[in-house]
Amino acid sequence: MRVAVVIPALDEAASLPGVLAQLVGVEVIVADNGSSDGTADVARAGGAVVVTEPRRGYGSAVQAGLRYLAADPPDVVVILDADGADDLSRLPDLIGPIERDEADLVLSDRSRGAEPGALTPAQRFGNRFAVWLIHHAVGHRYQDLGPFRAIRWSALVRLEMVDPTWGWNVEMQMKAITRGLRVIEVPVRYRARNAGRSKISGTLRGSAKAGARIVWAVRRYHEPARR
Repeated sequence: MRVAVVIPALDEAASLPGVLAQLVGVEVIVADNGSSDGTADVARAGGAVVVTEPRRGYGSAVQAGLRYLAADPPDVVVILDADGADDLSRLPDLIGPIERDEADLVLSDRSRGAEPGALTPAQRFGNRFAVWLIHHAVGHRYQDLGPFRAIRWSALVRLEMVDPTWGWNVEMQMKAITRGLRVIEVPVRYRARNAGRSKISGTLRGSAKAGARIVWAVRRYHEPARR
């Protein structure tokens, strides 16, 4: 299978080299979301293809990477953060179930494997609240909204993703259930970011905005099942 990795990035020049060093030999697209710290240059130096998305938003950046891949789609897309917190040694564990045709979407579950301080109290509460809302909306009980995830390209096309913000992961996980995807969550270790400050949990304002967007997304992407 051909696997491509999409990394949305905003001012992650300090952490990105460590991430790219773990992805040698893998097709990597870094979606620069308007960085001012040389993130794009660092990404190119690390062997990644860089696409630019000036419209701010996590979903906007991921979509830019996917648009680049659409001209010659891979079999599987892996999406992960640029902050170095994800345990990329588990990449085969996310790809494997898709390769064996056991799943269409494989998500990382950080809920039990996060190191002390890796997830702030606000993040832990927000994740628990979000998956509770999703469970009540679509009837599936997720453990996490982990950003480290792998999805079959054909399944991704079926989801018709549109959210430009932090609601992207909520949209994907809700639509995966209502549109009949086979979903697996894999417990992973999660580290504190290795440089810089989180755009969400690093500030009270960021946490509040992300939380509000997640609640909005649960309401926006609730749809009847399409089995």
